[in-house]
Amino acid sequence: MWPKCASNSLAASNPQREKKESNKSWLRVGISLATLSLLFLPGCQTYTGETLPESATGQHPGVLTAGDTIRVSFTTAPELNQSEKIESDGRVSLPLIGQVYATGKTTAQLQEELTNLYKSQLQNSEVIVTLENVAIPIVVSGEVQKPGKVVFERPATVLEAIMEAGGFTAYGDPKKIAVIRQVDGVQHTQIVDLSEVLHGRPGRVMYVSAGDVIYVRPRFVSF
Repeated sequence: MWPKCASNSLAASNPQREKKESNKSWLRVGISLATLSLLFLPGCQTYTGETLPESATGQHPGVLTAGDTIRVSFTTAPELNQSEKIESDGRVSLPLIGQVYATGKTTAQLQEELTNLYKSQLQNSEVIVTLENVAIPIVVSGEVQKPGKVVFERPATVLEAIMEAGGFTAYGDPKKIAVIRQVDGVQHTQIVDLSEVLHGRPGRVMYVSAGDVIYVRPRFVSF
């Protein structure tokens, strides 16, 4: 008589355990497949993004940047008063003293600097600096007619930025527009749905900030 194999005897004595382990394996496979389907089926995904902070990274309220227009007024020499746009290199050209770097300074800081610079040129060197126009440079990319940089000199909305870039292409998806903004060295993304507005229904207005990147995704493609 052949000796009984212990492993065979154990397996034969626990058929219900084998069945339970098999069921668990299929259950794990089923859960994995369900998870994958949720990840890859566009209709099942929900995009909530986050609510963006109001100020953009590298752009602090009251700080001058290229494209801004300032008004420089002289208390005792009004004939020298003038408005100057800050050039792309961050400088403005002023009478008697030439070019002065303005980007990254507040109007108060620039005003103090100019007062000191004009001491050797004017008997009363008091200078007043005010901000006339603010430049809001942004980038619009993805499914728009004219992707690239857009600069506003007034508050503008996401929709206005897209229209300034020529509007949507035939493949542009107005439901999931990514607005990317840097704040304190961290990139934040908010998903904006403009489909309601484009169909004539009321919708929430979102304004752009300097440095924003707006990406219009193609239809039926997930982020």
